[in-house]
Amino acid sequence: MRKTYDCVVVGAGCWGAWTALRLRERGRRVALVEAWGAGHARSSSGGASRIIRMGYGADEIYTRWAMRSLADWQRLFEQAGQPELFQRTGVLWTARAGHAHIAGTRAVFDRAGVSYQALAAEEVRQRYPQIRFAGEVTGIVEPESGALLASRAVRAVAAEAAQLGVEAVTGRVLPPERGERLEWVETENGDKVAGGAFVFACGPWLPKLFPRLLGDGIEVTRQEVFYFAAPAGDLRFAQPAMPVWIDFSDERGGYALPPLAGKGFKLALDRHGPRFDPDAGGREASAGELAAARAFLRERFPEMAEAPLLEAEVCQYGNTANGDFVIGRHPEMENVWIAGGGSGHGFKH
Repeated sequence: MRKTYDCVVVGAGCWGAWTALRLRERGRRVALVEAWGAGHARSSSGGASRIIRMGYGADEIYTRWAMRSLADWQRLFEQAGQPELFQRTGVLWTARAGHAHIAGTRAVFDRAGVSYQALAAEEVRQRYPQIRFAGEVTGIVEPESGALLASRAVRAVAAEAAQLGVEAVTGRVLPPERGERLEWVETENGDKVAGGAFVFACGPWLPKLFPRLLGDGIEVTRQEVFYFAAPAGDLRFAQPAMPVWIDFSDERGGYALPPLAGKGFKLALDRHGPRFDPDAGGREASAGELAAARAFLRERFPEMAEAPLLEAEVCQYGNTANGDFVIGRHPEMENVWIAGGGSGHGFKH
């Protein structure tokens, strides 16, 4: 039995690492339990980059959460001497005229004071000639938004937490036994970590830890991301000419990021893939998804039609039925809290 902590946080991804840091800042004695290390490659917080943007249509709560989140990230990066972990690329949204998401986003931005620029169809075409749009689209630009260097950012949070006294425990936690109150969590190597309260922020592993509670509530799906080599010396596909781009005019849900952190031009299709096991699922790119990404690339970025594939990543979404998060107390264990169901957008909050 390890010593008893005020709070035990299980999972050192984005949500778990920040939770441990915040609890420690409030004077709690905290243990952060993680099987593979903060921001590891198979986590939903892993990988080179994540978009951080304020636009959420009419869902004002997410806009305000993202505003607060970005400010917190930037403060932490400055304290850590790593301001480059946030890349202010700007974020471009495009959609057909009258699209509800664009209208709702602008209304929320006006209320919340988010800086943005509204672009008519001709302005979109003139400002971003490297992108071939699907017909007449209007746009919104968030000039203060951009991308976080994901794995490195999570490790920076965990390092700050450790510096303040959060104790790291390495081990994979077993599903907790049922009861009114949890006394400790046990790892596969036999360690028991006792605490007064427990927060499980385990991303796609939550349904395995709480199968009865979350087995049908969080569906884990496979998501593929591709990095292509932009034409040598062509600055149209790098920042500042190329922002993060999110498109609502195409049902495939394509989005793209300029090269960041030594990676290539990032392209993915934001749609739920097949069910995925985060432990046993293969991490190799599939021929079908690569073909779909290449088709999108040819249509939207004609000058990159034959761009070589540099690398691919396979991660996972932990999807809820409506895309909202699962954050709250366990209904049967009074001192257990669960934070998950990121649904592909949890990192930015």
